[in-house]
Amino acid sequence: MPPLRLTRRGRIVLIGIPLVILAAILLSLAGFLTSPAKAADSAADLSVTPTVTVTVQAGQSLWAIAGAAAPGRDPRDVIADIVQLNNLTAGGVVPGQQLFVPTQ
Repeated sequence: MPPLRLTRRGRIVLIGIPLVILAAILLSLAGFLTSPAKAADSAADLSVTPTVTVTVQAGQSLWAIAGAAAPGRDPRDVIADIVQLNNLTAGGVVPGQQLFVPTQ
């Protein structure tokens, strides 16, 4: 049986694909290890967001709720806070739904 002979394409596949996979793994680990998200070091470092409970009325949108709750803030920021506080997955709300809305 003759010895195995790799072509140029074969060498690229044999060496290149594992290198690409290794680079992807290293980049993923680097991103995971350097992520800025961090829990508080102690209970004293935790802050509580002051909120009120709002019941959504017919015809109301998150934009209207955000504008009424914090007229001095950018409504987009307030909407982002409402979405995060209530774990909303979609941008819509339904009448009768109760939401936590930041007061500041």
